[in-house]
Amino acid sequence: MAIRQIRTNGDEILRKKSKEVKEITPSVITLLDDMAETMYEANGVGLAAPQVGVLKRVVVIDIGEGLIELINPVVVETKGSQIGSEGCLSIPGACADVDRPEYVKVEALNRDGEKIVVEGTELLAVALCHETDHLDGVLYIDKAIGEIEGI
Repeated sequence: MAIRQIRTNGDEILRKKSKEVKEITPSVITLLDDMAETMYEANGVGLAAPQVGVLKRVVVIDIGEGLIELINPVVVETKGSQIGSEGCLSIPGACADVDRPEYVKVEALNRDGEKIVVEGTELLAVALCHETDHLDGVLYIDKAIGEIEGI
């Protein structure tokens, strides 16, 4: 495992759409491991592959309840609304209010290639939306309500 460099706002890779993972290879497993280590080292709650310079649809999340690894995640259901302050490891020192769903359901593959379903409310719902947005080149600042602090 290795700590990877986190790309920051202005790096063009953060604005590109990630490619679907066709096969779970040893390099994808290494990517998952490195992303988790990088996220924990940076005290984050989520990290998407583009944030470490890889345009693959891979996400890791841990809101304090254990590591969630998602390959090719797709948001299949949302309900409700919540507005809260968000930050991002790729935009250090900044935060802004964002309107996200209160409930989110995501389908993805795990590292073994098995289909999984992750359902989340509150912070997990926010993290699921925030990280899957990264896979489409969307940053939370694009969805900010009002002023973005720290930029």
